[in-house]
Amino acid sequence: MKVLMISANTEQINMPVLPIGLACVAEAVQRAGHEVKLVNPGAASPSRSAIAVAIREFQPEVIGISVRNIDDQVMAKPRFLLEPVRAMVAACRELSSAPIILGGAGFSIFPQSALAYLGADMGIQGEGEAAFPMLLECLRRRTDCSGIPGLILPRSIIQRKAHSIKHLDDFPLPLPAAHPACFSLPTDQPIWLPFQTRRGCPMQCSYCSTSTIEGRILRKRSPEMVTKALSQYVEAGFSRFFFVDNTFNLPASYARTLCDQIAQMGLPIEWRCILYPWRIDEDLVKKMVRAGCMEVSLGFESGSREILRAMNKRFEPDEVRHISGLLKKFGIARMGFLLLGGPGETRETVTASLAFADSLDLESMKVTTGIRIYPGTNLARIALREGVISQHDNLLLPAFYLARGLEPWLGETIGHWLAQRPHWHG
Repeated sequence: MKVLMISANTEQINMPVLPIGLACVAEAVQRAGHEVKLVNPGAASPSRSAIAVAIREFQPEVIGISVRNIDDQVMAKPRFLLEPVRAMVAACRELSSAPIILGGAGFSIFPQSALAYLGADMGIQGEGEAAFPMLLECLRRRTDCSGIPGLILPRSIIQRKAHSIKHLDDFPLPLPAAHPACFSLPTDQPIWLPFQTRRGCPMQCSYCSTSTIEGRILRKRSPEMVTKALSQYVEAGFSRFFFVDNTFNLPASYARTLCDQIAQMGLPIEWRCILYPWRIDEDLVKKMVRAGCMEVSLGFESGSREILRAMNKRFEPDEVRHISGLLKKFGIARMGFLLLGGPGETRETVTASLAFADSLDLESMKVTTGIRIYPGTNLARIALREGVISQHDNLLLPAFYLARGLEPWLGETIGHWLAQRPHWHG
């Protein structure tokens, strides 16, 4: 079948983002014997004309649209990002009779409500490398597709559980030459190529949607496949990578092996990653440096032990301080994150968190006030119990939790701190 695949992401929140997830699914679809054309409106202008040209020239039999972001997660003035996607779906509907299928991380958090809002024909929740080719085969044969894992149909009360790929090595990473539309952006900023070695997260932080998207079982690519792919990307001209694994350091044994093999390859690369500030020792930090790590995102979220427990974090503030010191000692830049206003938060815990973050002397800090509520999380259950949201709220439109009694004090306090610290950002 002829499959047109479109990245709906036109926002570049925090940094330009390449649609590598879409390219991964496109690679699997192509390997299944289908003809694929990719459109990345974030790299073309304007998006409607790019889509119109692709539909006219390619004449697709199926159109897949990847939805990455629902909103910008800013409580003060949230930007809802699905209006342009709905216009994109409507344009595809106007220009083609091909069925429109949704997927992507944002869609997977809100599959039924996003499908209804956007007006597509069906969607796939979770990983698409296996499920999407299965769906295409059903559409080609015109057979019943209702048993496909993760398939979402309009107004259906029956939904098969999303499929998690057990062996990630079964689905090779895409290469720039095969899917060039996903590997370019119209920007002068350096491109940090998203790179994922693991999927799934067992940590169950109270507010996090990762397990809805990727599941709770941690699955890993083999270090051999990772280094092979990195080598191929280097040959294609990429030298900066962002390991988007939710917890690069877990399990630590895998992280060590991965760093050792990257270092042994002698690849001329620099990379960033996301660290869960727990169970990190000097040996691992040294290996990261030898492998090319130059910056980490350190999501400690709070400096209060009580709030960390409420968030279901496994680490203590003292552990964060120790790990931050190790990273600084070996020259790895640190970007810290505070997430303020959750259940149990008070003026005292906010003040303690701000002072704690300040004492770490990080290269940069991101401070978020109010926590986006995602369905299926413990935060959503607390918000429902406290009347912050109703049982009829599907949460597609941005809803936030902010502990009572913090406004307007919290906003004023954060504004004061940011004004005095140019490397801190709201």
